[in-house]
Amino acid sequence: MKKHRLVLQAAALVLVLSLFLGVGKVQASTYPTFTITAVEKGVSVTILTKDMPANKNFKALMGEIGTKGIGGIEVATFGSGEGGAFTATFNIPAALKTRAQIAIRIQGTDNPYFAYNWFWNDPNGTWPEPTEPDEGTPGCGCSTIPTFSIKSVVKGEDVTIHTYNFPKNVEFTVLMGKMWTRGIKGIEVAKLNSGEGGSFEATFDIPAELANDERVSIRLEGTGGYYAYNWFWNNTGSEPPVPPADGYTGYPYFFIESVVKDSKVTIKAYNLPKDYEFKVLMGKMWTRGIGGIQVATLETGEGGTQTATFDIPSDLVGLERISIRLQGDYYYAYNWFWNNTAN
Repeated sequence: MKKHRLVLQAAALVLVLSLFLGVGKVQASTYPTFTITAVEKGVSVTILTKDMPANKNFKALMGEIGTKGIGGIEVATFGSGEGGAFTATFNIPAALKTRAQIAIRIQGTDNPYFAYNWFWNDPNGTWPEPTEPDEGTPGCGCSTIPTFSIKSVVKGEDVTIHTYNFPKNVEFTVLMGKMWTRGIKGIEVAKLNSGEGGSFEATFDIPAELANDERVSIRLEGTGGYYAYNWFWNNTGSEPPVPPADGYTGYPYFFIESVVKDSKVTIKAYNLPKDYEFKVLMGKMWTRGIGGIQVATLETGEGGTQTATFDIPSDLVGLERISIRLQGDYYYAYNWFWNNTAN
């Protein structure tokens, strides 16, 4: 197994749109989506788009968690160029810099396309105040769709959630299941009445069948068609895990610099912690590299912005796309690449 010590490079991430490696134009029958690839706490968020239409104009909005970014603060405008997949970085507005979680939305200005997501900004950050019920919405005591976040976990025993925008006096069934199931047809662990609705906390026992699972899905299904779901790491503590108090802030992340098909991939990493060791894992697409093949150990040295090249393992040779992950004791980052020779 190779051991790499990265060479520190003085570089700054420029807040511009850039074409993502090896992705072509989008087909008209698809819908745009995006994932969160990096967050600098209170400063910026980087997204990776998929299936964007070509030559369209969009605005980026950020708002409170649970809003899907609807009516949010406009933080940027941009054109989609050739469409498909590309990365973009947006500044977090002052009104949301201290929030724990933030909703983000891209909305077409000359077209009907849109997509939304959310991200962790600061695990120790602030939360929005409960919203007043919207009495004008039939059968609903909330102004937006109900959601919830994970507040804390006692491994194998219980999980505490924090809700947002819940309707009044609705009976919910609380279900838990295997990871990736979204809790659908999961094990019933409790009944819950939403009472006054809005925001509140509740704690539920983890069923014995899932007590040893690494991650667990949780779902609240209510009468009248209401539902919300999330997942949690089955580890004692807050969600996400709190890193050691070493003065490091933010999250590590990386982009793909180049690929030699079936041979190697070069990454450029940002905001790496000092004197830290990551396992470098590769796996099939959509796995995020979790449980992947370890191809190297990466020592960060002085941290910051660095580059490194890793061999593609023989078990993944021939695959069209490959996931790659940097996994440490607390910190991690992941991405994926097209297995084609290109810069």
